[in-house]
Amino acid sequence: MGRLGGGVVGLRRDGYPRSNGYDAEWLLDSDMGPNPLWLLEDLARDLELEPGMRVLDLGSGKGATSVFLAKEYGVQVWAADLWIDPSEAAANIASQGVDGVVTLKAEAHALPFAHGFFDAIVCIDAYEYFGTADGYLAYLVDFLKPGGQLGVATPALRREVRELRYIPDHIKKLVGWEALAWHTADWWRFQWEMTELVEVTAARLQESGWQDWVAWAEALSEHNRTRKGKRDGTLDMLEADQGELLTFAILAARKPS
Repeated sequence: MGRLGGGVVGLRRDGYPRSNGYDAEWLLDSDMGPNPLWLLEDLARDLELEPGMRVLDLGSGKGATSVFLAKEYGVQVWAADLWIDPSEAAANIASQGVDGVVTLKAEAHALPFAHGFFDAIVCIDAYEYFGTADGYLAYLVDFLKPGGQLGVATPALRREVRELRYIPDHIKKLVGWEALAWHTADWWRFQWEMTELVEVTAARLQESGWQDWVAWAEALSEHNRTRKGKRDGTLDMLEADQGELLTFAILAARKPS
C-alpha cells in the first residue's frame, strides 16, 4: 500500500501500474462504482486496444474510465451514461487534460449510434444493470465492427444465487434482489457462447477482486468521513463476506470478422 493524491491510503496497487499515476482524490470524487481503473486496467489485458480506435465507454459515469482509455491507449472515446449530465462529465474529463472525448446521455437500450460504428465497447461497473437480459448481447454487438471487441468488468459471485438458493444476508442487506445480476464467470461464458454472436476470449473471476474492493471501500469511506461524516456501507458487506463469495468477473469477446 502507498499514498497517492492528497494522502489517501490504499489506492496504490502493485498490480495496476497504469492506474497508480492518477490522483486518488479525483478518482474518489468521481466514484460511481468500485475501483474502476483497476478493473479497466485488468480487463484491458484481455483486449487489443490500439491508438485511433473508436471505443464506446458504456455506463461511463463521471468519466474516469474514459480518461484512462484516452490517455493510456490513445483511443477515441464516446462516453455514454444515463445518470450523469454530459456537461458535468465533460468538465471532469477536461480537468485531467483530456480533450476530444464525446460525452452524451444515453440509455443502454437506446444507443444513438450507427451499426458497426465501434472497434470496441467497454463497460465497467455497469453491465449488471442491463446486460443479464438474454437478448441484450445481440443488441449491443450490432454496434461493433466485424472483428470488434467487447469487454466487461462486473461484480460477481463465486457461486450462483440459484445454487445457493438464497441471497446471503450480508449481500442482501446492501443490494437486495439486485444481487441476482451478480454471476459467476462460467455463467457469463455460457450466456455469451450460446448466442454464437461472439467468440469469448476471456471469462474469469479476479483472484484479487475482494481485496481490491476492500481497499477501494476503505479509501472511499475515509474520503466520505472527511467530507460527509459517514462510512461507506459497502465495507460492512465486504467484511462479512471475507472473500468467500464476492469478487469481479472479467469478460472479453470478439465479434466474428
